[in-house]
Amino acid sequence: MLFDHIGFNVSDFPAARAFLLQALQPLGIAITAEGDGWAMLGRPAEGNLWFGSFGPVPGPVHVAFAATSREQVRQFHAAALAAGGKDNGAPGLRPHYHANYYGAFVIGPDGHNLEAVCHAAEA
Repeated sequence: MLFDHIGFNVSDFPAARAFLLQALQPLGIAITAEGDGWAMLGRPAEGNLWFGSFGPVPGPVHVAFAATSREQVRQFHAAALAAGGKDNGAPGLRPHYHANYYGAFVIGPDGHNLEAVCHAAEA
């Protein structure tokens, strides 16, 4: 893992928290730490995504989360849409990146582009 953690501000912490928990649950990502107005999401022994409401919200950012299977990518996309996300690219191959790049994209509450991606060949 290259990073220990990455963080950004959100406009509505409770809404962002609820959205991210639901959208990222299929990827095995959960809260690893939290406090008043902030939380960190991740998996055991991996880097974390910090988000909170302590300042201005940045312009849209892109965060890609690693999935272990194409099915996880599909589950992420469905969960994110059910949580209120906006479709920004249905699950599928993106061969312009590489032959086995299987990803899905959603726009979250603050306009951030969230992705789940699996680089493995179809099982």
